[in-house]
Parts: sequence; structure tokens; C-alpha cells
Amino acid sequence: MNQPQSVDSLDAAMRLAIEHSYQVKGTTYPNPPVGAVIVDPQGRVVGVGATEPAGGEHAEVLALRRAGGLAAGGIAFVTLEPCNHYGKTPPCVNALIEARVSMVVYAVDDPNAIAGGGAGRLQAAGVQVRSGVLADQVAAGPLREWLHKVRTGLPHVTWKYASSVDGRSAAADGSSRWISSEASRSDLHRRRAIADAIVVGTGTVLADDPALTARRGDGSLADRQPLRVVVGMREIPPEAKVLNDDSRTMVIRTHDPMEVIKALTDRTDVLLEGGPTLAGAFLRAGAVNRILAYVAPMLLGGPITAVDDVGVPTIARALRWQFDGIDRAGPDLVLSLVPHGGQG
Repeated sequence: MNQPQSVDSLDAAMRLAIEHSYQVKGTTYPNPPVGAVIVDPQGRVVGVGATEPAGGEHAEVLALRRAGGLAAGGIAFVTLEPCNHYGKTPPCVNALIEARVSMVVYAVDDPNAIAGGGAGRLQAAGVQVRSGVLADQVAAGPLREWLHKVRTGLPHVTWKYASSVDGRSAAADGSSRWISSEASRSDLHRRRAIADAIVVGTGTVLADDPALTARRGDGSLADRQPLRVVVGMREIPPEAKVLNDDSRTMVIRTHDPMEVIKALTDRTDVLLEGGPTLAGAFLRAGAVNRILAYVAPMLLGGPITAVDDVGVPTIARALRWQFDGIDRAGPDLVLSLVPHGGQG
């Protein structure tokens, strides 16, 4: 039998909980993708868990079950404040109190008025509580989209695009395969597999005939596929790949981004992958919560830019964004941006 893993700090234990929350992202709706870790009084990890699909167990309950009696006197690390209400399962605070943990450490307060209040209930039962540990990493990571949905009632929209370093999405002759590297495309398919929907315009369907599916490295379909959403007034041919049986497809006859958002209120994580016209419309409407740019180290020049008019007549009226992450995917940079002074 393997020896239990040990952790030497609150941050290390919370990072492990975050890792487990990422593993279930995209599978838990309408529940949040939460990770939990139980550490015994000697600092050993004795139980881990992550939220199961709707109707299944929450992360804390799974982690406590795996820890068994070793949880007594230990510390529970959870990415979200433990819930304090009866839904399809009992409150997680009940399980934590019954397990006799000495402390609960969590990252982010639960903004849900129905489920919140877990921290106060734990403290009333004599359990020590510490909040805010790695809160920024959780709020900008596995819980980003869910927190936005709870706070606004609307899905979180990420505009994803690939461009050359000079902002071109295609060469002058219209060719665009492949601007981004294989590593970037693999990263995109991973993100598609955890998204709830992908939105493109009819122009993209007519020009590129994309399948808009999530695929594994060997080209096979991922187990989970997002809803494919086609926006615009033009008809698309019945043989278009976006209408095949690989996933479900919704066609929305509108040019209004807010109508699209309202049609997707049952979703949480939406990827906007349309061309420059659709991207410009969503940006003008203030309907983009995050930008995810795959920037390749090449120069193309020419007239085909990643986005069309965004309603900026002068530099003083520029749409201001701020970086909240810069990563690498092979030779490419992956830039994550959120509105300046706002939440993604």
C-alpha cells in the first residue's frame, strides 16, 4: 500500500484541491467544479475528492469518505465554501461536522444565497475556519465561469482567436491553416471539451465548414461535446459539418449578441469562435467576459484582422483590458485578458 502524500503548507494542500477541481470542470453543471483534500493531524493527505455530475456526491463528502476515521482532528481544504443547504444531497457542512475535522480551509466564499453560510455554521459547531487561501487562483481558474453565472445569471463568454503577432487571422489570400501551432490546437480542443457551447457566425460556417467538435490527440471525438451555435441570417447548407451527428447544433437567426446570450442562459461556459465580424459585434455589445488569444510568432500583414469594428473612434475611447494570464503552447503565446477593472 502506498504511503499517504504529505503536504507542508496550506497553499500546497489547496493547490492539490485545485488540481482535482480542474479534473471535473465541465462535468458538474449546475453544481460548481469543486476540489477537496483531507489532511490528517500529521499533515498527511488521507482523502481527496471532486464534485461528481449533478445528483452525485460533492467534493467534501467524497474526500471524507476516502479518509474515513483518519479525518478526525484533521483539516479539510476546499476550493469553495462548503454548502449549507439541502439540494439533491445533504449539506456538506453536516458531513464535515460529523467527521470531527478540527478546521476547514477554503478559497472562495459561496455567492449563492441559498447554499451560502457554511462557514458560519461550521464555526458555530466549534470548527475553525479560514477563508481566502489561493482565492485568486480559484476565482480565475476552475470556478471562473460558475462564479460569473451565479453573480449575473448569464453565461460566461470567452472570445477565443488565433492570430499572427501583427494581429492577422489569415493571409491576404484568405488562407489561415495553420496560424496556430499543433500545441495551441490541442489546447483549444481541451477547452472545447469542457465548454458548454461554441458560437460562430454563418459566415464562418460558409467559408470554412468547421465541425466545431472537441477531439483527442488521435483525432477521435472527446467524450463530451459542446453545443454548437450558429448565429446569423444566412442559410447554411444541410451538408455542413456543423449539422452532423457529432454533437447538437442550435441555429439562432439574429445579429444581436444579447439575444444569443439570452438563448444560452442554461449554459455556463461559452466559447465565441466566430470571425472578425461576430467578434466585433460581441465586443461592441460588451458581451465578452474574457479574451483568449493564441498568438503565433509570424508576420502576415494584409487586410484580414482578428476583429472588425469595435466602436472605437479615437484612442481615448479604446476598450481597455488587462492581462490575467500568459502561457505558452509550443511556439505560441496564450494570452488571457479580462475587462480593465472588471471581473472575467
